[in-house]
Amino acid sequence: MPRTPNASLWLDDGPAIALDEAIVQRPDAVVVGAGITGLSTAVALARQGASVLVLEARAPGAFATGSTTAKVSLLQSDRLHRILSLARRDAAQAFVDGSRAAQSWLLELLDGAGAEVERRSAVSFAWTPEGADALEQELEAARSLGVPAAHGGAEQLPFAVAGAIELEAQAQVQPVAMLAALAAEARAHGAIIARRTVRGVRRSERGVVVTTDEGEVRAGAAVLATGSPVPARITSSLLEAHRSYAAAYRVPGALPAPMAISVDSPSRSLRTARHRGEEVLVVGGPGHPVGRHDDPRRLVAELDGWVRARFPGAERTHVWSAQDYRTPDRLPWIGARPGSRGGILLATGFDKWGMTSGVLSALAIAGRLGGAEPDWARTLRRRGATPAALGSAVGSGLAVGAAQVRAASAALRPVEAPGEGEGRVGLEGPRLVATSTVEGETRSVSAFCPHVGALVQWNAQEASWDCSAHGSRFAPDGTRLEGPAACGLRGLRRAAHAG
Repeated sequence: MPRTPNASLWLDDGPAIALDEAIVQRPDAVVVGAGITGLSTAVALARQGASVLVLEARAPGAFATGSTTAKVSLLQSDRLHRILSLARRDAAQAFVDGSRAAQSWLLELLDGAGAEVERRSAVSFAWTPEGADALEQELEAARSLGVPAAHGGAEQLPFAVAGAIELEAQAQVQPVAMLAALAAEARAHGAIIARRTVRGVRRSERGVVVTTDEGEVRAGAAVLATGSPVPARITSSLLEAHRSYAAAYRVPGALPAPMAISVDSPSRSLRTARHRGEEVLVVGGPGHPVGRHDDPRRLVAELDGWVRARFPGAERTHVWSAQDYRTPDRLPWIGARPGSRGGILLATGFDKWGMTSGVLSALAIAGRLGGAEPDWARTLRRRGATPAALGSAVGSGLAVGAAQVRAASAALRPVEAPGEGEGRVGLEGPRLVATSTVEGETRSVSAFCPHVGALVQWNAQEASWDCSAHGSRFAPDGTRLEGPAACGLRGLRRAAHAG
């Protein structure tokens, strides 16, 4: 797989996964997206005897799955006690039951395929006394939900912490190699994985119609496994987009054995990985709501400084980022697109833990389409919203509105030519434009995201225009990169290449 700027460690050296050119008409199901959710869904459906067509616009794992830290763990920072504060207990229990089923399903498939899986303990740790209190709440929540976490793990970390809890026998994987195993298994059961850009999906009298860049495909059902596959009228209240940053380092001396993650600030996630014959350290954590940070380069510099202070001689080899979506109750949203009468299914809201939640969603969707929906999946689908979750949604909406007000206020001045690697939103005559200079080329595009018309902001770390409303992202020339927007930013002009 060719390396791109800011490519993850996994995408840099992961196995190539070929995409088919030919497709089949009228499959039982079309799956849109070839990340962990899409390919796991394809495997689960194909194993049931369904004919499956997977459509992928870029490369398998090109975004979220290929940029994860790839921990397959039931201990997920301090998430369980936070879920219990936002959702009903039966929904939290269903989430744990589904996550356990997903973990077993995935690891069994990878073991059977001979793919590399490293069994490791998962450790959640705290820097502060307040964080240690959160760990105690997490331990109580985990045990009440059947997750056998225990005090421990601090002695395995190469720095001082205020407390730690541990869950043994979890796993870490190379996510692109994992996708290759899933693709091979899906194809062994007759699935086709093809390159197509999907423009739209609609319900028809006899199933669904999927519109692609090369025509229409008719199918019995469609599964949208693309990160943010929901209509604009719903995303503002149900999904919050987050961007987080990670890097890989060569480190002299011993590396920490467990997978570890902090529950308080500074947010840090650690694991090891094998890269071209050597063991490297992968550290992540710093992040922000999409489009709501003045200069994410500072977050990467802060991460570098933290690693080098604790691992003297560390040399960074890769830096990358990932985008994740969070629901108000922090549980995955798995269900039917409104108005589709159950023919268009979707999964999103994995809150940075897609290795289990992506597979959990696949098992739930395949069970529903096959007429054998697991009890835990039905409970998650029907859970409803609690007052606490509604309050969380209102808070997210207010934060989006405040960010847009600040962006609009800052933009009401004449736009200036940006320096190399910079971007600015400002007035050009009567209109607001977004102007950037990258590799000597200055481009101007519309400053308004085509999704719901929110203003975009420049991300200097990734040279992209990011929308703070719902997480759509665009290249300097306006090309859509990811998120719920259906098209790119309208191009206005391109200056001559400098030099």
